[in-house]
Amino acid sequence: MSGPLAVRASVVIPEAELRWRFSRSSGPGGQGVNTTDSRVELTFDLAATRAIPHAMKSRALERLGPRLCDGVVTIAASEYRSQLRNREAARDRLARMLLDATAPPPKARRATKPGRASVERRIAAKKRHSDLKRLRRTFD
Repeated sequence: MSGPLAVRASVVIPEAELRWRFSRSSGPGGQGVNTTDSRVELTFDLAATRAIPHAMKSRALERLGPRLCDGVVTIAASEYRSQLRNREAARDRLARMLLDATAPPPKARRATKPGRASVERRIAAKKRHSDLKRLRRTFD
């Protein structure tokens, strides 16, 4: 579970850049909820890291702007009773978040016109509908 965090093939974050904090969780835990530090906070300094290439880092900083505090992203996990499972959940969430944030932008959509056959089908359907409505009219 410990060790470098692989985001994608070209991006691996060393364990030394991940900061962990543990506290008591308010979630499930039974009698042990008041004695064990099962809540996990994982912080990663995105602005200062050298593990992510510059182009990907600037894209991630732009996309994660509202989630960052001074260039640092924080993930909290407290849904499980054990600290180990919460650590795994936090690592997975950070990896997924960085994967989405560093993804290349989608291709720009190229505007196209409808084809001649589709235009003719649309006009023919309109004419059929018009004829049907004309036949429903009552004549004096």
